[in-house]
Formats: sequence, C-alpha cells, structure tokens
Amino acid sequence: MVSSRRSVADASTLTGWFKSSYSGGGQGECLEVAYGHASVPVRDSKATDGPAVVFSAEGWSSFVTALKDRRLSA
Repeated sequence: MVSSRRSVADASTLTGWFKSSYSGGGQGECLEVAYGHASVPVRDSKATDGPAVVFSAEGWSSFVTALKDRRLSA
C-alpha cells in the first residue's frame, strides 16, 4: 500500500500499473500509473523495479488536467 510518503523505493511492490494507450512507438518515454491506491504512484515503464514518485490524488488530477488543457509547456 502507498503511504503519505512522496516516493516508493521499489515500484514493483505495488499493483495496478497502467500504461497510457498513447504510449508506444519505441521512444522509451513512457510513464505508468498505479490505480487503486489512496495516493497516485508514477514510475518509469523501463524501470519497473525502480522508484516511483507518489502524488496526492488531487495533485495528479490537477497535473493531468493542465496537460490536457495545454497549460504546461515541454
């Protein structure tokens, strides 16, 4: 289970990982999000046993909305 910590050392200990349907093409720039937790863990899809950054549900929602609304630049 994800706690209120801001990271998890070994993301493979968590379940529910999901890669966006927009991911692909072999560029290796994919993130995965684990659903089913009180907080939202995010990891690099190439390093499944590496660390995950943990966002609050509200923080993750705000980030995704900002991306969709193109309020963030690359």
